[in-house]
Amino acid sequence: MRAVLISGASRGIGEATARLLHGRGYGVGLFARDGARLQALAEALGEGALALPGDVRRGEDWARAVARMEEAFGGLYALVNNAGIGVMKPLAELSEAEFREVLEVNLVGPFLGLKAALPALLRARGVVVNIGSLAGKNPFKGGAAYNASKFGLLGLMGAAMLELREVGVRVVNVLPGSVDTGFAGNVPGASWKLAPEDVAEAVRFALEMPERALVSEVELRPTRVS
Repeated sequence: MRAVLISGASRGIGEATARLLHGRGYGVGLFARDGARLQALAEALGEGALALPGDVRRGEDWARAVARMEEAFGGLYALVNNAGIGVMKPLAELSEAEFREVLEVNLVGPFLGLKAALPALLRARGVVVNIGSLAGKNPFKGGAAYNASKFGLLGLMGAAMLELREVGVRVVNVLPGSVDTGFAGNVPGASWKLAPEDVAEAVRFALEMPERALVSEVELRPTRVS
């Protein structure tokens, strides 16, 4: 059984990805801060799903999650860096604490996850999938912290892709546009947006490409504008 560790798995894109991959026979590690939601999801999915409460900003939590995955599944095939937050404010209203928190979760978190998972991924000749955003290429007003974090994620993981492809680990960035979730205070129910399941399909595609092929970046947009 190929095992995948998914951060931000308690809701939204992370939950949809866990459900899709588990249904396709993957073992899934559900990593997020909300332990109660993770446990409920693990119980709903059943065998092959493991609740792993933790904070992506803490390297020790990542190390513990990777160790649990290897113990439960005998290895780790893929890491999905999905956890993220958004604070959308004009610069004049954006606090230093808010700016730092967005970068810690959205940029430092994936770095720590990759560092913790890399030895296992090297053994498995595995895959890293990062849920970025089109906001990592296209700045917008009120998005200074979020844009900075997602631009940074592309730089970090672009460098990782070039390094790790040479040792058998593929790194893929998935960049969705607007997704119909409660992210950053949005109210779900906008039918024109991408569904979380659409992004999950892009993750599945990245994981199931032949080992000889590296799709380093996937841009995903709604077919409608609004």
